[in-house]
Amino acid sequence: MKTIVLLLLAASAVSILGSTGIAFAEDGASSGDSMKLLGAGLAFGIAAGGAGIGLGQVGAAGLAVISENPALQSKVFIFVGMVESIAIYGIVMMFIILGQ
Repeated sequence: MKTIVLLLLAASAVSILGSTGIAFAEDGASSGDSMKLLGAGLAFGIAAGGAGIGLGQVGAAGLAVISENPALQSKVFIFVGMVESIAIYGIVMMFIILGQ
């Protein structure tokens, strides 16, 4: 698990550092616009990835709890909703970055 996280961090660092020295023909789009798109994509991608990993953990534990005591189903759904809110925050941040 740690190797996957380190590999993703290294790949994102290489992509960010590698994209700053590239010269493009002037087509009306500034470098700031491309960095906005990169930042918005990273904001949503990292939030969605983290929410996916968290949802896998919470979902597995929640199913174990529901199988032992079905009366706790509503509490499990609250925890699942809390994990999903991380992805929603990522979408909100993406729209904030793109709206500037």
